[in-house]
Amino acid sequence: MGFKTPTPIQALAIPVIMTGKDLIACAQTGTGKTASYLLPVLNQIEEEHKDYTNTLILAPTRELAQQIDQQVEGLAYFTGISSVAIFGGGDGIVYEQQRRAIQNGVNLVVATPGRLIAHLTSGVLKLDKVKHLVLDEADRMLDMGFYDDIVRIIRYLPAERQTLLFSATMPPRIRQLANTIMREPEQINIAISQPAVGIDQQVYRVFDSQKIPLIKLLLKDGKYLSTIIFSSTKDKVKEVYKELKRAKLDVSPFSSDFKQSEREEILRDFKNKKLPIIIGTDALSRGIDVEGIDLVINYDAPPDPEDYIHRIGRTARAETKGTAITLINSRDEHKLRRIEAMIGKPVPQTPLPEELGEGPGLADERSKDSRGNDRHGKRPAGKGNANRNGGGNRGPKPDGNRPPKTYAPKPEGDNAEGPAVVATEGGEQAPKKPNNKKRKWPRKKKSGDGGNAPNADQGGASAPSSPVAE
Repeated sequence: MGFKTPTPIQALAIPVIMTGKDLIACAQTGTGKTASYLLPVLNQIEEEHKDYTNTLILAPTRELAQQIDQQVEGLAYFTGISSVAIFGGGDGIVYEQQRRAIQNGVNLVVATPGRLIAHLTSGVLKLDKVKHLVLDEADRMLDMGFYDDIVRIIRYLPAERQTLLFSATMPPRIRQLANTIMREPEQINIAISQPAVGIDQQVYRVFDSQKIPLIKLLLKDGKYLSTIIFSSTKDKVKEVYKELKRAKLDVSPFSSDFKQSEREEILRDFKNKKLPIIIGTDALSRGIDVEGIDLVINYDAPPDPEDYIHRIGRTARAETKGTAITLINSRDEHKLRRIEAMIGKPVPQTPLPEELGEGPGLADERSKDSRGNDRHGKRPAGKGNANRNGGGNRGPKPDGNRPPKTYAPKPEGDNAEGPAVVATEGGEQAPKKPNNKKRKWPRKKKSGDGGNAPNADQGGASAPSSPVAE
């Protein structure tokens, strides 16, 4: 199977597992962690030759459960150890196939929590003799809300067992779970914050309108034979898929909304290089194990820097090389800075192709807020906006040389009651025009029944309101 020397996680974990101790191992995907627990567990099952369910492995997704089961089949090919993958999705036929496999007896069960509980409550599956419990990608299971399901499943297990917990991250809830279900576990931490050495990381700073054209340019020449595009939302996955399909690219979306058979077909075609491009969310970054992926494109930066590691970790697996490109707009700058802080170095920026024009500059974008205003609250000068010279469509301000006003002396004697006069700029006196405009009174409001109330101009007086007859 190509194993020559153990990976760091295998070299540290296998000896601990062989002693029977509980273990918490923090290691990212693609480090050989699956084999690090399968090899010692399969060895112990082979030595005992017991015809009951000896080992339970819990996984967050059906794709991961299937991948683990496939590795079991490969590693245990000459041992006669039996296994079954239990997961949701599909139709009643899949459930019935799983039930029959359990009834025939299996040494090792790989399952997602929800479907496993269904088989446990039906009484078909017995776990009272399990000696090894493995939680693979435990952090992902907790993110998906499986904490209570895990605790419920453990009630079906014997207290005397070995528990192995593997996780890419170690949030507080993992510690809480470990304190609940484990006994004095050994701990191993394999640097989770560093991408594989063979990954060529690049950043393109783009406006949103430049993202799709850039992806088309990157993929049009067929340089990359196997590409994954990640986006943070399902809606954006659909949008990107439609745009690339319109550009005649051979691409498929990958979503949990698809039927199980559809998902399996997409992954099979992608693994066999019949399908060159797939698009998915962060769930795909942990639910796919395919070698030979040339390119990973992050349509947007993930909210969690750890997800960046999982995304780009799909390429350059098993000491190969690959490229990871991240598209960054002004809204994602802070996410990029968190990613760079976590990996301990800046991600190199690649200039945009000339045909796309210029993208946003780092300095320009950091000096503006989300509406394009600068940090001091000033909007860019333009039509309708004030600027330093008066701004907008307004004309220039006066130069300040207007002559001062002078007033004529007040008339005396008989002229005291005459018309008021005002001096003009030339010093001549002009009579002030009398104001003969009549004052306009506001129109009376209409009464409630639609008629007009009488007013003084019509010669009528408003009558007092009479009481309403009861």
